[in-house]
Amino acid sequence: MKRYLEGLKFGMLLQFAVGPMCLMVFNTAQNTGFLVALSLVIAIALVDAFYILLASLGASKLLGNKKVEKIVKIIGSLVLILFGLNIILNVFGINIIPGLNLKPNSSSAFIQGIILTLSNPITIVFWGSVLTTKIIEEKFGKKELAVFSVGLVSATLIFLTIVAVLGMILSNFIPDIISKILNIVVGLVIIGFGIKLLLKRN
Repeated sequence: MKRYLEGLKFGMLLQFAVGPMCLMVFNTAQNTGFLVALSLVIAIALVDAFYILLASLGASKLLGNKKVEKIVKIIGSLVLILFGLNIILNVFGINIIPGLNLKPNSSSAFIQGIILTLSNPITIVFWGSVLTTKIIEEKFGKKELAVFSVGLVSATLIFLTIVAVLGMILSNFIPDIISKILNIVVGLVIIGFGIKLLLKRN
């Protein structure tokens, strides 16, 4: 239980560094309701769990290869930029990603959540460094590491679910024009993260 709470606490601290997916969850809840946003939250948590698993298995070492890292950065950046652009254009009734538009249903939100979260596999390197630090400094065994990782994923679920609830509540007070502006802001933020990933040197 102690290791779980440590993972939960550490994961919650990381969540406060508001990223594009946090804004995406808020925006989805505001536009299409809590249940659709919840499917997005589950998708994000599943990919986080997948990346943490890969990091614990040593996949972060593979991404330490400069050529592999460069290819991954380019692909991830392009996906983020494309989705961000699609969100902005949707405000004007234009959809450049047929079949992956964020329609008011849970399946499309889930698919978009999976793709967007997967688009930054450099995250594996981050989780790899976190887990390695815990193994060395805290002398975590395999069981302790697994429990700590469950705490990390739980933090993602809890924090983003709260964000979804806030988005749903505030949707009743946000005028349509403000909602459209928020969509544009979210799109710009996601594009910004894509460009940042592309330009990041290490």
